[in-house]
Amino acid sequence: MKENAQAMVMASLAADSLALGVHWIYDAMKIKSDHGLVDHLLSPKQDSYHSTKKKGEFTHYGDQTLVLLESVAASGGFELSDFFQRWQELFKEYDGYHDMATKGTLRKIGRGKSANCCGSESDDIAGASRIAPLVLSLRENPDQLVEAARAQTMMTHQDMNTIDCAEFFSLVALECLKGTPPSQAVQDVGREEFSDSPIGEWTRKGVDARDEESDAAVIRFGQSCHTSDAFPGIIQIITKYEGDLGQGVVQAVMAGGDNAARASITAMILAAHQGLDSKTREWFQGLAKKETITQLLDKVS
Repeated sequence: MKENAQAMVMASLAADSLALGVHWIYDAMKIKSDHGLVDHLLSPKQDSYHSTKKKGEFTHYGDQTLVLLESVAASGGFELSDFFQRWQELFKEYDGYHDMATKGTLRKIGRGKSANCCGSESDDIAGASRIAPLVLSLRENPDQLVEAARAQTMMTHQDMNTIDCAEFFSLVALECLKGTPPSQAVQDVGREEFSDSPIGEWTRKGVDARDEESDAAVIRFGQSCHTSDAFPGIIQIITKYEGDLGQGVVQAVMAGGDNAARASITAMILAAHQGLDSKTREWFQGLAKKETITQLLDKVS
């Protein structure tokens, strides 16, 4: 479990970096024609949302995940106040992209709101995509993990479906760490914990589409960052590629739109089940902060 728990974090961050060069390109055919199969790290183009970034760095999602990993390593678990302070430090002079969730959260902090009530109104699933460090740290304490996953998401995203998604994927990751196949884990957690919520319905939609081509399924469900669009597509990829981590992440990226959050969550769940594969190891080795991440993982474990 320990090795796969570390792999979860490594794969999630590597997947974010893989998406960096083609993030928020909604035309999946353009991604293919301009870049071919994105199975290697790319530098963002000057007209992208991440023009200040270089190959091997992260989107603003990955940067926040790394801050959460730093916080977990320092606190030995999860302390919202510590993450809150480190998150603010990240954005004091941040030259990367500021999305609406970040801007909304910073505005509320500027008005004196605390960590418990400064979250934006955003329903972007990215708020739930940062949680791999929490699963690593709190994998032996499911109740604490759920509480922490919800709290860290709520700090920037107050949309309840997005907060529920953080709980859902933390529980799925735990089941996968125990050896449950991802396709079974998503259905079990959806049925047992979220049967009467939108998450239960979105899970069923994703599972029912598992035999479709992922790019077509994601486009049909919605390529955007909104949780209601993103969730079924993530489930589709997880269930279709549960035995092939690298290919699952590549397909999450190639489907376009908000592929960074989609790829990060996909990587976390699939790596929890199978550990790293050759592709994700290669991507991780190409990360600009691989040594820092490795050191932090050793502290957490």
